[in-house]
Amino acid sequence: MATFISVPLKKSSEVDLVKPLSKFVTATYPPGEEQTEYLRAVEELNKLRKSALGRPLDKHESSLEILLRYYDQLCAIEPKFPFPELCLTFTWKDAFDKGSLFGGSVKLALASVGYEKTCVLFNVGALASQIASEQNLDNDEGLKTAAKFYQLASGAFAHIKDTVLSALNREPTMDISPETVGTLSQIMLSQAQEVFVLKATADKMKDAIVAKLANQAADYYGDAFKQCQYKENLPKEVLPVLAAKHCMMQATAELRQSALANQKKKFGEEIARLQHATELVKTAASRYDEYVNVKDLSDKINRALTAAKKDNDFIYHDRVPEVKDLEPIGKASLVKATAVQTPLSQKFSDLFEKMVPMAVQQSVSAANSRKADTVNRLIGSMREATNLCNGVLASLNLPAALEDLSGEAVPQSILEKSRAVVQQGGLQSIEQLIKDLPELLQRNREILDESFKMLDDEEATDNELRAKFNQRWNRTPSGDLYKPLRAEGNNFRNVLDKAVQADQVVKERYTAHCEMIALLCKPENELSAAIPSANPAKTLQGSEVVNVLRAQLAQLDEVKREREVLEGEVKSVTFDMTTKFLTALAQDGAINEEALTASELETRYGSHTQRVQQNLRRQEELLSQIQVSHQEFSALKQSNSEANNREEVLKKLASAHDSYIEISSNTKEGTKFYNDLTEILLKFQNKCSDIVFARKTERDELLKYMTVIALYSATEARPLPRPPPPNITPQAASTSAPVSTPVPPGSTNPPPVAPPTGPSQAQGPPYPTYQGYPGYYQMPVTYNPYAYGQFNMPYMPYQAQGQAGYPGGPPAQQPYPYPQQPPQQQPYYPQQ
Repeated sequence: MATFISVPLKKSSEVDLVKPLSKFVTATYPPGEEQTEYLRAVEELNKLRKSALGRPLDKHESSLEILLRYYDQLCAIEPKFPFPELCLTFTWKDAFDKGSLFGGSVKLALASVGYEKTCVLFNVGALASQIASEQNLDNDEGLKTAAKFYQLASGAFAHIKDTVLSALNREPTMDISPETVGTLSQIMLSQAQEVFVLKATADKMKDAIVAKLANQAADYYGDAFKQCQYKENLPKEVLPVLAAKHCMMQATAELRQSALANQKKKFGEEIARLQHATELVKTAASRYDEYVNVKDLSDKINRALTAAKKDNDFIYHDRVPEVKDLEPIGKASLVKATAVQTPLSQKFSDLFEKMVPMAVQQSVSAANSRKADTVNRLIGSMREATNLCNGVLASLNLPAALEDLSGEAVPQSILEKSRAVVQQGGLQSIEQLIKDLPELLQRNREILDESFKMLDDEEATDNELRAKFNQRWNRTPSGDLYKPLRAEGNNFRNVLDKAVQADQVVKERYTAHCEMIALLCKPENELSAAIPSANPAKTLQGSEVVNVLRAQLAQLDEVKREREVLEGEVKSVTFDMTTKFLTALAQDGAINEEALTASELETRYGSHTQRVQQNLRRQEELLSQIQVSHQEFSALKQSNSEANNREEVLKKLASAHDSYIEISSNTKEGTKFYNDLTEILLKFQNKCSDIVFARKTERDELLKYMTVIALYSATEARPLPRPPPPNITPQAASTSAPVSTPVPPGSTNPPPVAPPTGPSQAQGPPYPTYQGYPGYYQMPVTYNPYAYGQFNMPYMPYQAQGQAGYPGGPPAQQPYPYPQQPPQQQPYYPQQ
């Protein structure tokens, strides 16, 4: 009957999916079978894209199946990979753009998997329309296939209309704009309805049914015609074909309704409808003959009209009513846009079926952070108790006072502390670590300063061009784009400032205790000579007070050993929340991470918490008893200046040992902190470098595009006018299927044409907002002299160089594991 409209495919530039996705896989999953499987899946995905988009596709269902599989795979992996963080750019050309006088074509490059999905779905609709248009409509199988694929195409375009703006977060190219795809969806639905008209005709269905189907098709074509008559981006033949189809479907409806009138003996109505149908096909034939063939339909209507007039003139003499007085023809729709519900392919198999979604990965990361907080709190409270215990005993010179009843030999506890300091490297080891800290700090500052300089330079260039081109420079300002990056950089700078304060406190502690630490490092004879001697007037050996005090100290040692066991048990608790989060996501569509994690933590650590609290209460009771006993012990000892001097030196030596352990741990944690921070700052620097490079590329493309537009405007090029819509007389107007206002033949004024409003092209990718994922690449918090380092490091699943996420907000302050001397000092290393 007439030409069917098909949609051209969009063309995409080649994209290497292997490198960025493989980086994520290798950084997130440890080497092993799982990682190998995912890397193999990445290769398969890259091959699938090349098959779907990298070569011309035949107008066959097998080619459409490849497109459907790729679209399904994109939908499946979108929640599993952090695409905003991968800076993976997809470039697509406008399907209807034919290039310009100066070469090239309209294209858009975006770092958005939603954009890739939209364009692939467009090609699904386009290829489905091409397959439908290739069908043989002379047989039943061809009719069914055509109707099926036109409805699939309509559904694909309708889905894009509803989702494209949210998927892109910016102005799309004209072919995938909501207006264009909405029109294409309506065109495909109209053609599907027309196919059912042909099928109903071939199946010799009743005239009333065929009339309603054809009238509905005419109505659909009329809507499509109105939607696209001002769209300059569609091919020039679309508008006349739609106008012709509207006329022909309405004429078919009138022809069938006239036969129904004849059956009801309404011969005047029969003639009126056939006359209306004749006018409709004449309009189509006179104005759109190069697009459609109406000869068969016209001949059929003319034969019926000639016979009807002859019978009415000679036999019935029925009055012929006006068209406007006729009853409207009913409508019946047998078509519906196929809803896009993944998987679209019946043969789809998820290449990354075992990989958990990013929402689950984020929740697992947050859960690990909560677990670390819980472990830190428990272990920190126990180590604080040890710190307090050591401080109290050092202030009472215990247990050295009980070991030194002779007043001459070096107490055994002091000798043990001396050996411990020597074994850990003595004074020299911490001196070297303290010396290295400023160099590590300076290295991190230089990396951070260079990162900011890259952002500053690019932003300055962007501001200059914005001032030069004003509103024509319509890309996102660099200042707005870099706000999240600058916020993260300032967070790093604040952490470094706190680290400087921590370094200073370490140095001050070292200075305060270095003399006594040096004394502990000396041989036993020199150590003994440095400790004043004191000959007591009487011996306290065997005293009840001494026995009680020793028993209490033994109990206190047992409490401390119990804490060591508890600490090991707390460290050994392991659990994985992945399964619970997957179940919650499947059942509820969301994950209440906080509630699920809190419940699991209570189950896993509830008993440990109770035991820790009991242990701390027991220590508090013992320390109170020891202080009372020590007062009695001191009263029994002979008071003299020599004894007091000796006890004071022993107290300082015990305190120096504890301070040495603390300072040594501080400096090692500081070194690790700066080294860990260097890795994170290098990733931050790479991120800045990537976005600045992409912005420069975008800037160059936009400048090139603006140059082309300027040259094009200089030629004063104008779009060619569309063919005018059909000329239908008022008598031929149907109340059931109106069309747009006609333009009289010979009119020199074409239909109004909307000015080109296409989006600025070649603008490059929009850049990620760098919100990051909870727990990803958080600050190294181990540079806290009191923090429990092993469990303080956050879960960092994705550490590919240059593709790092960014740290989130600072978590709660961490506890302190190492001893402090009274009065208790404040934590000073930077928390996250």
